[in-house]
Amino acid sequence: MNTINLKKILKVYSLIIMGLLVILCVRLAIVQLFHNETYQTQAKENRIRLLAIKPPRGEIYAANNAVLAANQLVYTLTYSPVGVSNQPEVINHIVTILEKYFPEINEELIEEKIAEQQYRLFEPVILMRDIPWELVVELEEDRQNLPGVTVNVEPLRYYPNGSLAGHVLGYIHSINEDELEKASSEGLSYTLNSLIGKSGIEKQYEVDLKGQEGARRVEVDARNRPIRELVTLEPRQGNNLHLTIDLDLQRVMENSLAEQLANLSKQHPKAKVGSGVLLEVKTGKVLAMASLPALNPEDWKGNISQELATYYFPQSEGYNPLEPGAATNRAIQTTYPPGSTFKPITGMAALEKAGVNALDYLANCQGKYWIAPYIRCTGVHGNVNYYSAMAVSCNTYFQEMGRRAGKDGLIFVANEFGLGKRTGIDLPYERGGLLPTPEWKREINAILIDRKYDNLRANLEERYARLFKDATSAEEKDKLEKQKANEQIKLEAQYQIDYQFDTTWQSFDTFNMSIGQGANDYTVLQLANFTATIANGGNYMKPYIVEKITSHTGQILKDIKPELIRRLDIKPETIAETKRAMHGVTKPGGTAYHLFYNFPEHIEIAAKTGTAETGRIGDNKKTEFHGVFIAFAPVDDPEIAFAGVVEYGSSGGGSAGYVAKALFEQYFGIYDHVANIEDVEDLTNMTIDNNE
Repeated sequence: MNTINLKKILKVYSLIIMGLLVILCVRLAIVQLFHNETYQTQAKENRIRLLAIKPPRGEIYAANNAVLAANQLVYTLTYSPVGVSNQPEVINHIVTILEKYFPEINEELIEEKIAEQQYRLFEPVILMRDIPWELVVELEEDRQNLPGVTVNVEPLRYYPNGSLAGHVLGYIHSINEDELEKASSEGLSYTLNSLIGKSGIEKQYEVDLKGQEGARRVEVDARNRPIRELVTLEPRQGNNLHLTIDLDLQRVMENSLAEQLANLSKQHPKAKVGSGVLLEVKTGKVLAMASLPALNPEDWKGNISQELATYYFPQSEGYNPLEPGAATNRAIQTTYPPGSTFKPITGMAALEKAGVNALDYLANCQGKYWIAPYIRCTGVHGNVNYYSAMAVSCNTYFQEMGRRAGKDGLIFVANEFGLGKRTGIDLPYERGGLLPTPEWKREINAILIDRKYDNLRANLEERYARLFKDATSAEEKDKLEKQKANEQIKLEAQYQIDYQFDTTWQSFDTFNMSIGQGANDYTVLQLANFTATIANGGNYMKPYIVEKITSHTGQILKDIKPELIRRLDIKPETIAETKRAMHGVTKPGGTAYHLFYNFPEHIEIAAKTGTAETGRIGDNKKTEFHGVFIAFAPVDDPEIAFAGVVEYGSSGGGSAGYVAKALFEQYFGIYDHVANIEDVEDLTNMTIDNNE
């Protein structure tokens, strides 16, 4: 290449470079002159971070203004990886020191929490909450050996009464990713370090309780390390909740249930579970609600130990009555056959739909019903009418009343009283239960029958496929073809018979339903509300627990009033006759007389006992029963209604009935159980001991 060509090439390159420089200068001028403010704002935003300041949750009070859930300032251990070497030996060194104070902290835990928060590493990762002051002092002495580890102060929930009303209150725990995503979609502000209501009132009223987070505007460098604090916006405390729960009645209910379980479990080892509800009949207020094994909200404030995890969520497959699990509120989340407590429904159906006279002796009980399947009675009662049959809980009479009322009459009355449907109480996870109907039976049994016969058809095909494979002659195969065809015809004929029978409502379904067995399955709350509706003369009220919501300054934000769902389409005379019949249960000769015989004459009780087959696979149908009990008082002007179930309690009068007795004694001032209750602050420990 000669010199002239080289000069030309260099000249071209120079012109290109000059052109690019001109373009760059023009671009810079445009940015400086026209977009200066925009880019300056973006630059500032890139180095400014918002750090959330957690607000105190709203407090929760009982009906007498006793504190059920409040807040306290606690020390929280955090770790910030920003500015700390991520070399394994550094992390190991930090973990080694922390393990001396907190055995549950390990390298995997720290890495997991950092991974969860990888896009917000300028926020410290919370390792432990509620650290004792003694450990805070020791950590401070070791600070030079713990880069990135700090101890902060933040508000944390505490429950001064331990497990008292634990299932009602619920608990709070660390938010998970699904909850965080759902909250964000609803416009609620949380971070992965947030605590959120997981059950009970804490969950149901999370939006009211959570408060409004504050924020700190912090300037950070390129590595997200904080440089200086700019502005602080103070958090706003959540709203307070005032419950309908009467603390004394709650104590009595829980203590009485625990005593009954402790006594019954000596003879019935599976008696580990009990629940009850006490309602104010004219308003629907929940005065007490308990479920044992107990739940202590304090257990959930930090990391859950393996022992507590097993206590709340047993690891055994299926349901094990000996390890029932304490996380479930069995007053609203578990359904039970009502047993004989369903008999008032059957009686009202007969009075209402079959024109039965309560005084007429319409059954002669000889120990079992005279129509197949000849269901046995609780005794031999001779001629009985509505009153005498209710008092002694005569199966024979109520099966006859069920036959006269018919399935439609039973279903109508039960449906009017809300059985098999959610009550709408302001608690999460309420179950609906099951009021059996012909439509339900047809639907569920059609699925079961089809599944059964699909398996039988498949087995037949597989069996003959093997036989055809082993057949050696055409004659043998022809014989097999005929055998298979005959078996298929028989199988399909049996299918039609079974399908028709099992999907059609039979007379025994009516008989079983009329005495509270069969597929009847209701929550304790439904039984309590059904009892309260009888007591108040037919006003179906919506049960509720929160009575008032106030701001942290005491301003009333919401005053919740009793809500009438409907006035029952049942004659007042029918309900009045049933109240009189239930009153006879507590009179001499009645199945609950032994409970209330010494009550003052002006405090008369109406009740119904129940001994219900459990319906659980493997249980002995002759010896293992749930104890079910309902009651209201006083009879002449009812104020309160109770329903309770003790699993494997043998009988209602011998188990849950004693809980009702204690509650009524406390409510009406007959006996002060609260003054004699010792060590009921934490029933979790009592229940764990019983389970052992």
